[in-house]
Amino acid sequence: MTTFIEEFGLIWGAFLATLTLTAVSGALALVWGTALATMRVSPVGPLRSFGTAYVELVRNTPLTLMFFFWVFVAPSFGLLFPELGFWPAVVALTLYTSSFVCEALRSGVNSVGIGQAEAARSIGLTFGQTLSQVVLPQAWRTSIPPLISVLIALTKNTSVAAGFAYTEIVAIQQRLTNAHPSDGFFIFFGLALMYLVITIPLGLLAGQVERKVAFAR
Repeated sequence: MTTFIEEFGLIWGAFLATLTLTAVSGALALVWGTALATMRVSPVGPLRSFGTAYVELVRNTPLTLMFFFWVFVAPSFGLLFPELGFWPAVVALTLYTSSFVCEALRSGVNSVGIGQAEAARSIGLTFGQTLSQVVLPQAWRTSIPPLISVLIALTKNTSVAAGFAYTEIVAIQQRLTNAHPSDGFFIFFGLALMYLVITIPLGLLAGQVERKVAFAR
């Protein structure tokens, strides 16, 4: 317990690093995942095929392998990052998480009645206008609970970055446990609580949103 208190400054820095990685990767994954969902429901065959192939490939690729590629393989092709630990982790987590965002949004799109899209087209709206003005706003509302679950999974997946030169919660836990093995339990328990500080509020938010969406229906 003493070690946890004495090293709290270092632990707090690791907590903020995890929070930053989650926030940046999550925001980018939402943007790219929305683009992928648009491709998957697009009437344009090549776009639909690309979106499907991307999601199937990335979802079935281990996240550790994604990290390995962007940290060790990509630089050999000239893809260099300004900050070795942070940006490769952001890219790996964004590309991986966006595939799950895409599927959550696609389920939301499929939940919108087809009659609404047909009505939008009957008044002259294009596919893009129908999707952006009619379908996607409703799909986002119904997809918020599963999207929050995706963000919770992303928070836990940031722990993989510990093995690839990024100092976040797990990396600090390993460092402090090796330096102070007698306090290993308290270090582990305290740092595990920091994950809960992020994930529990997200879980509660998902429950509230789900109840509001169900009531709105």
